[in-house]
Amino acid sequence: MPTTTVVHLLRHGEVHNPDGVLYGRLPGFRLSELGHEMAIAVAEHLEAHDIVRVIASPLERAIETAAPIADSHELGIHVDPRLIEAGNFFEGKRVGVGDGALRQPRYWGRLVDPFTPSWGERYQGIAARMTAAIDDIRRDVRGHEAVVVSHQLPVWIARSKLEGRRLWHDPRTRECSLASLTSLHYTDDELVTITYSEPAADLVERAARRAGA
Repeated sequence: MPTTTVVHLLRHGEVHNPDGVLYGRLPGFRLSELGHEMAIAVAEHLEAHDIVRVIASPLERAIETAAPIADSHELGIHVDPRLIEAGNFFEGKRVGVGDGALRQPRYWGRLVDPFTPSWGERYQGIAARMTAAIDDIRRDVRGHEAVVVSHQLPVWIARSKLEGRRLWHDPRTRECSLASLTSLHYTDDELVTITYSEPAADLVERAARRAGA
């Protein structure tokens, strides 16, 4: 009888970031009030699922997003450093168009190679650590489901690697909104399908409206 296993890759909820910096791996960036609402919405969406393990990046926003899911299934949260946000040279700086670090010529040398990329952790390295973590988790929860809380770029790179697509990309094309689920469905040890859902879509729309106000 084939065994079905599901590993849900969950991007964390909205972060409190009043200065609009690229926070990356910096400590102290926690969920906003709306971000906590997003985490609760995902927990409610997954309440009836056969979740037996919840694993998170070591950053606060990921652990806070994992908490309602772990609580609803009476589980602890396992922390895996391989799920951490991608390293980025511009961490702690504003990088918005028109008012950020990208306007300053001294930083332009960091932008010359979008394929590796030259401004941060190599895409191949992100893919290697994420897929290794996913494989370990899949084996640990065989026949059940796990929730893995990470960050937009690592989730997108993992999906691209698993789908056999190139890793360099236009960030605007990522299908990985706040509090979204990229779900990996396995039959025995074979990945058979990847699905995408947005359990907190209405809250994400509210965040977008607020950001554009």
